[in-house]
Amino acid sequence: MHAASSLKITVKFTDKVSASVKSNPSVKDIVTISGFNILSGSQNTYSGISFIVLEDWENRKAPELKSDSLAAAFTGIGMSQPEGIAYAFNMPPIIGLSTTGGFEGYIQNKGGHSAEDLMKKTNEFIAAASTHPALSNVRTTFSVSTPQYNIELDREKAKALNVPINQIYSVMQSTFGSLYVNDFTYKGRNFRVTVQSEEKFRRSPDDLRYVYARSNDGKLIPLSTLIHVKRITGPELINRFNIFPAAKITGDPASGYSSGQAIAAMEEVAAKVLGTDYDISWVGSAYQEKQAGGTSAQAFGFGLIMIFLILAAQYEKWSLPFVVILSVPFAVLGALISTWLRGLENDLYFQVGLVTLIGLAAKNAILIVEFAVMEVENGKSYNDAAVSAARLRFRPIVMTSLAFTFGIVPLVISSGAGAASRHALGTGMVGGMIASTFVATLFVPMMYAVFGEAFDKKNIIRKKIRKRAQKLGRPLLND
Repeated sequence: MHAASSLKITVKFTDKVSASVKSNPSVKDIVTISGFNILSGSQNTYSGISFIVLEDWENRKAPELKSDSLAAAFTGIGMSQPEGIAYAFNMPPIIGLSTTGGFEGYIQNKGGHSAEDLMKKTNEFIAAASTHPALSNVRTTFSVSTPQYNIELDREKAKALNVPINQIYSVMQSTFGSLYVNDFTYKGRNFRVTVQSEEKFRRSPDDLRYVYARSNDGKLIPLSTLIHVKRITGPELINRFNIFPAAKITGDPASGYSSGQAIAAMEEVAAKVLGTDYDISWVGSAYQEKQAGGTSAQAFGFGLIMIFLILAAQYEKWSLPFVVILSVPFAVLGALISTWLRGLENDLYFQVGLVTLIGLAAKNAILIVEFAVMEVENGKSYNDAAVSAARLRFRPIVMTSLAFTFGIVPLVISSGAGAASRHALGTGMVGGMIASTFVATLFVPMMYAVFGEAFDKKNIIRKKIRKRAQKLGRPLLND
């Protein structure tokens, strides 16, 4: 709605939009609350919020009936109304961490500029962000165009008439706002007493001439003689974030972009537009994502280190763990390719699948290396041992890997609530297992032969040096 519209006009607008949304066959029910702005968390007469309940997944299998598509359709309905604007958004991924399904943050005014300067810089930032391909629906809840009244008190005149300042403010509050008096108990329940003038007595500043303040002499002084009223425009609500005045911004990643890419794009725009007197900070799920950034890479790295150390202790060699670890990149490459071909994102679920692929890819390589070591101990060369191990273990590896792969195919083709997370997890793991089974299985024996021959030559050279030193009677510093 337009700023400072009455609640009656807002209710009329929300009822009209709700009726249009309710006519969509995918909408099961809708609940509308007028007078509350959920994005800023404030109560005002020109905002409202509707909670839309959709039909079950079974009745919305078509792509245009998914929640994202319906949100875009409902936004089109809200933006086409002449009385005001309305837009739709999905619920946040983690309820309680944010308000919308996208990202939320604040542009902080660190240079001590006015609210008008903050609004100008925020609009400049939104205009630049709207042109970025990774961002969509970037907007702000901050506004400095709300019609207001600026009331100035003539303190010298009030002092001359012997009217207490607090008396004037109390009279204005109880007449044009609301004033808490006390509580009372009735039938076991507590009730609050609040004084407020009726609507018809507080419609305009001219009604101030009918309101009086009592002086210390007992006289009634009209408020219109003590104050001056002027119409202005300004911010209805000024948020503070980290002490600084701030403007709240929200937005969504564009189609085909992840939330991490959207946050990086916002920070890129901020670096170009905001300058040194303004800064952007994140809240909600965006803040948590920034805080947790890099933890998946750390988990992946620690997983590789753990496998390496365990294998080094098992084989009592440093060379064989390298052969096993070199099979992991093939699984990762397969997961990345399959995810890219399907148009999915590198999100948290995909990264969980990568950590799982470390163990699965290493398992296949261990089966080959274990048999190759046994063949070498039986007297075969490294090349012959690698070929023999690959021939013996290829069939069991393919059977177990394909069994696992077919077991997670339902994740790839799933539908319904939570299908997006299952697609991200299953697609990467299927691609990674296929690459690990049919590519890494051929690569591991070759690398075993190469590393085995290389380290074996080192051992031969060490033995020759040790024998030479023993003949000369010289001790070795590092045996």
